[in-house]
Amino acid sequence: MAHKAALVWSGPIGYDFGPQHPLRPVRVELAVELMRAYGLLNRPNVELIPPRLASDEELQLIHSADYIAAVRQAGALKPSEITWASVPKYCLGPGDNPIFADMHDASAEVAGGSIDAADFVMRGPDHHAFSIAGGLHHAMRSHASGFCIYNDASIAIEHLRRKYGVRVLYLDTDAHHGDGVQAAFYDTDQVLTISFHENGRFLFPGTGFVNESGTGPGKGYSVNVPLPPGAADQAFRAAFDGLVPALARAYKPDVIVNQNGADAYQDDPLAHLRLSTGTYAHIARTVHELAHELCDGRWLALGGGGYDLYSAVPRAWTLVFAELVGAELANELPEGWLDFSRSKGSRRLPRSLIDPETQSDEKEMTAVQQVVDLVKQEIPLLHA
Repeated sequence: MAHKAALVWSGPIGYDFGPQHPLRPVRVELAVELMRAYGLLNRPNVELIPPRLASDEELQLIHSADYIAAVRQAGALKPSEITWASVPKYCLGPGDNPIFADMHDASAEVAGGSIDAADFVMRGPDHHAFSIAGGLHHAMRSHASGFCIYNDASIAIEHLRRKYGVRVLYLDTDAHHGDGVQAAFYDTDQVLTISFHENGRFLFPGTGFVNESGTGPGKGYSVNVPLPPGAADQAFRAAFDGLVPALARAYKPDVIVNQNGADAYQDDPLAHLRLSTGTYAHIARTVHELAHELCDGRWLALGGGGYDLYSAVPRAWTLVFAELVGAELANELPEGWLDFSRSKGSRRLPRSLIDPETQSDEKEMTAVQQVVDLVKQEIPLLHA
């Protein structure tokens, strides 16, 4: 049976903190247009899933009712009331998580899209889906965090657990630690969370150290790989290849959910890692192979961070979707997409889909190997 691939998309998204905020929806629009320019959306095995609002009951799989009510109330403020509006109890207001009009609906739509994408991958074997606006992995049960209002990743995972009774492997390669997802499943062995990120000593949210490995029944099922600032493709891939396949094979998940934050890219303005776009293709290829090997191809991909809006995010996420679809892409970027990107405000554009690989020196390779060795000591699954 040929595999099926879905993209959650119906048009411009409303999850928009404003033109001065680093997380801008233009990056998603540019990614979808690049997919379209490569012909990925017209392939016979591709389906578009229109996003819909998650219900309060679905949001409460992870979030508290009072927090949801506060988000709804904040988003209902008049435009003149929003600019300096603040709800400190829920971390809403000027700063990372500014209030914007219809904030609840926009956030619930991201969550609803990820839930429906999760249902799509469970329809049958060899089903893959990409909830491109999802991956908002920092939001906690009762407060916003790190540009994330509702944690669609955790909601989709909990939905999978409750509706289908599955064990989930969650893999997060955003430059920032996937702290909200870790917190949601820290005490269970029914979700294995793996996060590769820049060391929390240097980057928000300041967590994600190797010894954060779970509690109670979840001890050993939270895996953190904190990388030194400046870590490049060579060191990242050595750590990734040395840990992820072994962990996945030991855990034997029923479905894989992976978050594809593009802020580990070498030119991202908010982080300090040095990945090229080729590593995003490598991550997706590895996850794809493991999904078919271990869980009948059931693979849910999510978006995430990424603040090099015009260059990194569109290329990284197009490579992810091409892997879901099973397509080989020309390395030269389509001229029509370059024109479209310029029309959206880009002043600096790449010419190729895949960058040259970034290299690591001996000191960096040694530092990353030390982290890998610590993970191997901390996680019993790697000794099973």
